[in-house]
Amino acid sequence: MSTNYKTKLFALIGHPISNSFSPIMHSYLFEKYNINGSYLCFDVEPEKIEDVVDNMKNLKVSGFNITIPYKTKIVNLLDKIDRNAEVIGSINTVKNEKGVFKGYNTDGKGFVKSILDHNYDIKNKKALILGCGGACRSIVVELASQGIKTIDIRNRSIDNAIKIKENLNKYFDTEILISQKSIEKYDLEKYDFLINTTPIGMESDECPIDESIRISNDLIVCDIVYKPHRTNLIKWAENNNLKIIYGIDMLINQGIYAFEIWTGKKVDKEDIKILKKIFEDNKI
Repeated sequence: MSTNYKTKLFALIGHPISNSFSPIMHSYLFEKYNINGSYLCFDVEPEKIEDVVDNMKNLKVSGFNITIPYKTKIVNLLDKIDRNAEVIGSINTVKNEKGVFKGYNTDGKGFVKSILDHNYDIKNKKALILGCGGACRSIVVELASQGIKTIDIRNRSIDNAIKIKENLNKYFDTEILISQKSIEKYDLEKYDFLINTTPIGMESDECPIDESIRISNDLIVCDIVYKPHRTNLIKWAENNNLKIIYGIDMLINQGIYAFEIWTGKKVDKEDIKILKKIFEDNKI
């Protein structure tokens, strides 16, 4: 669909913004569902984020996504917050509702869907989570809502982890553990999920755990980093013959949820397979 005066503008804001798959994904969805829309990426310096949000409103942008490092900071820059996003304390999707900017969070829902789509159980399971940023906040809330038994958050700084624990204790019975300790073999052998919510491994050969560790159990390894597709954490999981959930699964799921919030359209299940194929073909 050609751009014209009726074209609705959507965007992604973050810092840094690299070669994101989001414009390709949403362009496909706009065309498939006959939406006259255009999706752009904006690399926003930290001192400019407030001005950019104001400018989005002035330009009557229909909706936008937020990525690292603004998912928590933007909470105080919006007019309204969805109840689920308020509990999470993090925003990744904003919709312009007749001039009112309302924030949502689709990250956790997208991540949980990627687990359920593989027919893995969450209820009464135990998860070891790396990082405690905005993505972690959304994921732990959704895991807790699915009845997970234990969540162990590991991060070099535990201030945010403490806040996450205090918040979850208000709403759920899930056992929340927090620690600054590095991951050891015995940690990996007592959990059902290992979930990387940090940017470690994004367009690099870094790995958030010691790659020399060898384990043999039913651990499910999830990396929310989608570029490269096979991060070093994923390669480590492959070398240990572990089950894997790739970052692209969560990215596509959260993007579809955002699209549905913006447009009111319901996306076909088949589109997930098509988008994964597009991702592979574009070698993002």
